[in-house]
Amino acid sequence: MYESYWQLERNPFDDAADLGSYFPGDTHQAALLKLRYVIENGKGAALLGGETGVGKSFLLQVLSRQLADPYRPFAHLVFPQMAAAELLAYLAVELGATGLYAGTETVGVDRTVREIDQRLGQLNAEGCRPVIVIDEAHLIDDWQVFQAMRLLLNFQQGAGRQFTLIFAGQNELFTTIHRMGQLEERLAVKCQLRPLTLDETSRYVASRLAAAGAQRSLFAADSLALLHELSGGIPRRINRLCDLALLVGFADELHAISARQIEAVAEELFAVIPD
Repeated sequence: MYESYWQLERNPFDDAADLGSYFPGDTHQAALLKLRYVIENGKGAALLGGETGVGKSFLLQVLSRQLADPYRPFAHLVFPQMAAAELLAYLAVELGATGLYAGTETVGVDRTVREIDQRLGQLNAEGCRPVIVIDEAHLIDDWQVFQAMRLLLNFQQGAGRQFTLIFAGQNELFTTIHRMGQLEERLAVKCQLRPLTLDETSRYVASRLAAAGAQRSLFAADSLALLHELSGGIPRRINRLCDLALLVGFADELHAISARQIEAVAEELFAVIPD
């Protein structure tokens, strides 16, 4: 709606923006490099954590785009609240396994794990080293899922299967995995995404605007400092605040966004609505 007013080619703060808008914050870039190291060197498993809105899922999309062809398929599962049998069946399908179903027959966890193991062997024989991502893993409430993942990791040693397993979720996932000693021991790295610093927030906004074709700075310095304070450096919150601020600026025919607009939209977005 406001793109033409600000002379932008597209919405710069759309959460569904293309991967070219990735901003390499310090912890984000460190996590990306660690995950690539685990995958490309066959280290087995990794954990990616961070609070909601910090950019975990987006980082995983960037990771998938950066990986070379041998690291396929990239099975990104985002339904962690499925029962173990359902989640594993979905994973098997994502990996290209066949023969799991006979009409309406319910397939058990053990059989599905064996089917996945066989499919991994086929993929390895074809020169592929799959990547399996269990996203939003902090929401898993069926502990059989974790046990099944541990069994799959055992195949890396026993049967020499070459694949990488990545758990991703909010920070409580670190505690959950820690309670499972045998599973935690299989993690080659743990990566935690942290909120952006003030400097990173300013550069994040600038990079998003530049990617959308902005020819000048649209946010005054005082607005960026307040933006960081009110957003806590969380990219999703930054996006929401900036998006609404640009809309307000368009409606009020402003030349740039000041701290006043940021404060106003924050009050609207983050207000607690009474019962």
